[in-house]
Amino acid sequence: MADKIRIGVLISGRGSNMLALAEHRRRDPDRPYEIALVAANVPDARGLVVARRLGLKTWALSHKGMDRADFDAKLDAALRDHDIELIALAGYMRLLSPGFVARWAGRILNIHPSLLPLHKGLDTHRRAILAGDDFAGCSVHVVTEDLDSGPVIAQARVKILPRDDPDSLAARVLEAEHRLYPQALEDYALALREGSTSAGP
Repeated sequence: MADKIRIGVLISGRGSNMLALAEHRRRDPDRPYEIALVAANVPDARGLVVARRLGLKTWALSHKGMDRADFDAKLDAALRDHDIELIALAGYMRLLSPGFVARWAGRILNIHPSLLPLHKGLDTHRRAILAGDDFAGCSVHVVTEDLDSGPVIAQARVKILPRDDPDSLAARVLEAEHRLYPQALEDYALALREGSTSAGP
């Protein structure tokens, strides 16, 4: 098999989607990607502890008090130091600077807890319920400079139940995320490895 695509996973919190990506890879080592770095803008993020227990390399730096572009330059350097080819945002709660997105054009994926283009941004589950939507869900998309507006490459729908509140709906959507994101990442990494996408940093 050709060399695996080296993934950098960016997190800010507990890293449950990072864990799902890692477990997907662990169950079948022949998958076309490997997680080469887990990076966080919150040095005490719980997901970093999980990553280290999995034997993954980690990097962390607090963004507090830093200009966004300056922080992203340090993040960019760390990713390149680890020969990262594709970035997976997994609960990374910080907007990326336009320059960073441009440098990694077509090489950043994100998972968003709504059926895009519906409910971009935050508080998606409450907004879906208040809107009277029949379904909520999650979307994996390519990151562009415009928030939650890049091409959607995969989605999963979750039925909104009559008694749902934002917390109960969020819990079921998160389960769907853990199923959707690993396969979407694998498919995208395979496309990169086979040269069927022209994206490049």
